[in-house]
Amino acid sequence: MKIFRKLRLHELLYNKKDKRLAAAIKLMVGSKPLNLSLYKLAVRHSSAAEEIKHGVKASNERLEFLGDAVLGTVVAEHLFMKFPYRDEGFLTETRSRIVNRESLNRVGQKIGLSNIVESDLSDKGLYSHKSIYGDTLEALVGAVYLDRGYIFCRQFILSKILSPYFDLDNIITTVTNFKSKIIEWSQRENKEVEFFLQSVTGTQRFKEFTIELKVEGEVFTEGKGPTKKKAEQEAAKNAFEKLKLAL
Repeated sequence: MKIFRKLRLHELLYNKKDKRLAAAIKLMVGSKPLNLSLYKLAVRHSSAAEEIKHGVKASNERLEFLGDAVLGTVVAEHLFMKFPYRDEGFLTETRSRIVNRESLNRVGQKIGLSNIVESDLSDKGLYSHKSIYGDTLEALVGAVYLDRGYIFCRQFILSKILSPYFDLDNIITTVTNFKSKIIEWSQRENKEVEFFLQSVTGTQRFKEFTIELKVEGEVFTEGKGPTKKKAEQEAAKNAFEKLKLAL
C-alpha cells in the first residue's frame, strides 16, 4: 500500500507534460509508471540530450543498450521454449527477424512512440535516423525493466510487443538464408561467387553498408543494409530473385 500512496503523491506533482507522458506509458505498458524519470529519459533522443555535468549529456542511449539486452534475452527464451526441436541456426535467424532495427522501428511507430519521442531533428533528420523509434522502443524496455523488474518486463515484451505485432508462424515459414542459397547455386552450377564490400557510409552510429555480389568476376547484384551481414543477405536475395530460383 505504501508504494501506491507514494505513487499518488508523485502524480500530484506532475505537470501537464508529465501527465501526458504517464498516460501514454500506461497505455503502452499496461500499468502506471512508478518512476516517471526513467521514461522521460527513455523517450529523449541523443539529438535532444541534456547536459548534466562536465559535458556529460543524458539521452536514452544507455537505456537503449540495456533494453536491447533484455529484449534479446526474453525473445531468445521464448523461442527456445516454443521450438524445443529446432537448432541454434533457426533460433538465431528467427530472433534476428524479430529484434532487427526495421521490425522494432515499425513496432515503435505502431505503439505510438512517434507521438512522445523527444528530438531536435527536422523531418529530414528523422528520415536519416531511420531507427529512432526502434531505438526508443529498446530504451522503453530498459526503463520498464528498471522500473518494474524482469518478470513484469518479460510479460510486457511478450504481451505488448511480440504477440500483437509478430506472426511467428509466418516468420518461421519465410526465414531464408539467401546467402547460403546463392552459395549452393554457385557450387551446383560451378560458378565463382564473391561478396565484395563496395562502401560504408553514414556515421559511427548509423552506418549503411553496400555489398556487390559478383558472379565470375562481374557485378551481378547489389545490396544495402545497416550491417555487412544484412547487406550481403540483401544482395543475395536480389540475386536469388534475378536468377528466379525456387525456395
